[in-house]
Amino acid sequence: MQRRAHAPAAALAATLLAAVLTACSGGAGADGGDDSKPGHAGSTAPAAQPGKYHSLPEPCGYVNRDTLRRLLPATGDDEDGRDTAKLYKGQAAITYDTDRRVGCRWKLETPQGTRHLAVDFERVVSYQPGVSDEQRAEQLYGRQASAAHIPVPSASPSASGASGSSSAASAGASGGASSGPHPQGGAASGSPSPSASRTGAPSASGSPAGGASLAPRALDDLGDDAFIDDKLINSGSGVHRDINIVFRAANVIVTIAYDQWSVDKLHVPASEDLQGKAQSLARELEAGHFGN
Repeated sequence: MQRRAHAPAAALAATLLAAVLTACSGGAGADGGDDSKPGHAGSTAPAAQPGKYHSLPEPCGYVNRDTLRRLLPATGDDEDGRDTAKLYKGQAAITYDTDRRVGCRWKLETPQGTRHLAVDFERVVSYQPGVSDEQRAEQLYGRQASAAHIPVPSASPSASGASGSSSAASAGASGGASSGPHPQGGAASGSPSPSASRTGAPSASGSPAGGASLAPRALDDLGDDAFIDDKLINSGSGVHRDINIVFRAANVIVTIAYDQWSVDKLHVPASEDLQGKAQSLARELEAGHFGN
């Protein structure tokens, strides 16, 4: 009789346990399931639009040979032409991913001085939700323009100076003066020495180093965004002028570094000549790969 009395109680307990488990399972499916609805805290942001450009050119063979001759004029002392051929062949920059970044550099040495040329292509890819590749490239370009203190177009001189200083400080606080591309082995790097001056400011001799139109500035006829920077630096080994052009085409940032060193401090490399040649190269690069 005792066994029969306990049997219904055990069955009832099993029934109640099954009911509790079913209720818990149903609640978890309603609140924590994978079928999250729009606006739910667990939903993911929509993927940003990919960049326009998915590849980069081969940099050393991309620059026209006639253009190289104009920027790096050989002396003609090379009888068999081997040194000249090696010069214009260039040296590819070492990068970890040629699908994302490529570059090339050239160097011309003469008894009067040295010229360097470097080109750098960076295809920007955004890993931030809701930020497209092009938007990320625009951010990186803006950091470089701020670090170079490029005046904001269509702004008063005082407002431009304040904006440039504020932007540069912001860029430094966010991780350095520039997060964009820098040619490897190209123009002289590092902070300018105390004797460095920008075009348009008085040089060491006290005379103007160039007209206002040659000062560092934004370029409105190159890519989606562009600027040119110009520095004249006096050092113990001579004087050199560094020209840097940075332009953005959609999600690609292109940097050109072109400089001329003179062992004779009385022979100062001219801004107009170097800037003109660098801008011609920039337009050639833009038309060749980014003109479509």
